[in-house]
Formats: sequence, C-alpha cells, structure tokens
Amino acid sequence: MGLLPDRSLRDPADRRPAHAAPQAGDEEGGPLTYPGGDPIDQCVHLGREVIGAGLAIGSGGNLSARSPGAHECVVTAAGTWLDRLDRTSFVRVRIADGVAPQGATPSSEVGLHLSVYRARPDVNAVVHLHPQTAVLLDALGVAVRLITTDHAFYLRRVAVTPWHAPGTPGVGEAVAEAVADGTNCVLLPFHGCAVLGETVEMAHRRAANLEEAARLTYQALLLTGGLGPRELPACPPDFLAHRDPGSLI
Repeated sequence: MGLLPDRSLRDPADRRPAHAAPQAGDEEGGPLTYPGGDPIDQCVHLGREVIGAGLAIGSGGNLSARSPGAHECVVTAAGTWLDRLDRTSFVRVRIADGVAPQGATPSSEVGLHLSVYRARPDVNAVVHLHPQTAVLLDALGVAVRLITTDHAFYLRRVAVTPWHAPGTPGVGEAVAEAVADGTNCVLLPFHGCAVLGETVEMAHRRAANLEEAARLTYQALLLTGGLGPRELPACPPDFLAHRDPGSLI
C-alpha cells in the first residue's frame, strides 16, 4: 500500500534470457557493463549482488538512487530484504523535505540518503551496507589500506564518522559532513558503510572494492603478525597522478 506500482522489470520486446549479458544500447551504465533499466531496476540487481557477495545479510542495509538532477529519489522500503527486491520494494521521497508523497514508509536510514543528495548534487546513488570485515577493522582501530590499483582508483580515500546510533539524525549529518569534500566511501563505526556513486554501477564498484580492501588489510595483518613494526602495503600514490577520475579500470 502506497508503494510504487509493479511492472515488468524487462522490456516485453526483449527476448534475451533473464541473466543474459546487457547489450550496447541498454539504458544506464553504458554498453556491456551493467544491466539496463531505470534506477529501480538497477537497485534490484544491486540488492541481489551485494547479498550474494556477503556485503550484507537479509535486510541489513538500504539502497537509493535517482535520475541525474531529479528532486526526488527512490529508497528501499522499511524492512525489505535486499536479495528479494522488486519494483514494489521502493518508496519515492522528495529530497528537499523528506516527504514520501505516496505515504509509504522508507528505510529508517532515509535521512542518511537524503543528507548525501543535499550535500552532493553529483551523486545519483547511495548504498548503505554492513560489510563485516570493514566494520571489524574499524572497531579494532585499523584503517582500511588501499592495496591494489582498483582500491586506489575507485575508493581514493575512506572516511570514518563519529559514532551515532543507527536511524538517528546524527548518522546522516555525519555522513554529509564526511562526503562534502568529494569523499565517496564512509565507514560508520560498529554499523556499516555509506558508498556513493554518480551511477548505481559506480556505487556498486566502490562498495565491492571497499570490502575487498578490508579483507586484504585483514589478511596482511595476519601475515605480518598484527600491529607490529612492519608497515602494511598500499598502492603507490603516484598511480593516480595520470588517471581520469571519471574513467573506469
């Protein structure tokens, strides 16, 4: 009740198998890189992928997206399981005032998403997940190292906010402050992460690389005997000197 009306996730004229690779000309995401469709379709795909990759469990996280320049976004509804999303699982919310015109209940973390869109007009997707390795390292006081070129390129830097209880206004306020300088990856202590992107695809890439960087950092700690005198490795900083921030690798 009050959620978005259901419709097929695929064009009726598209006879490809459901899991066929996207083709040149598919909407959003560019040729042969990410499934086509509108922001809801892409978030449905993203939800299945992040659960399958272990970046969240069940309903542990929430997603949002908007069309570039739009004054409203779609946010997963309260209590939705990310690997079971469909078009009825999203609520449209006005970014300026947080009103959901259809009267449905968005995720309890909707304030986080709205705060990001207000602070960063360039962002069109916000992914909030509970990646266990990244959260564990932060709880131990260990910074996530950007070890590979992918980590360095997609993440650039990882910010950490002060502690705020989930679902409270302080979460959104802290994340908005952390991302105001262009940061796209933020850890929320004892909670999870907020990852941003110009597209759903880019937010997905960053979320995956964040947890991979955390896992490699954890493995490096095991191999080096913990927090001893040895420095943990990191990607050489000059790697980014001649890279276009808007490109893919």
